[in-house]
Formats: sequence, C-alpha cells, structure tokens
Amino acid sequence: MAKSSHSKGTLAIVCFFLGCLGIHRFMVGKVGTGILMLITGGGLVIWAVIDFIVILTGGFTDNDGNKIK
Repeated sequence: MAKSSHSKGTLAIVCFFLGCLGIHRFMVGKVGTGILMLITGGGLVIWAVIDFIVILTGGFTDNDGNKIK
C-alpha cells in the first residue's frame, strides 16, 4: 500500500477543529462521506471523534486507499 501525500498532523488538526463539518474527509477526496458528516454534524460528533482517533493511530486512508502517515 502506498503512502498518501497528505500530512497526518495537518489532517488531525483540521479534524479536531472542523471534524463536525467533515472538512478532513473533503481534503482526502472522500466527498460523499464528507457531505454526510456536514449534514449530520459529524454524526452527532461521534463520527468526528472516531475519525480523529483513527487519524492519530495511523489507520485513516485517502480516497485511493493510501494510508495517511
């Protein structure tokens, strides 16, 4: 699996401050789930918190399936 060109630190900061809007998902090309997060307020914040944890642990991927490192 290839490494993504996105920065884990930048993505974590954006997710922490704008996670409820799904901006971090738009950044990595996941537009569909980004729109869902925007409409639902980050899945009532729960989805945003889970994404934040997954980003920090290195399990988050971009639209092509590349891990964010």
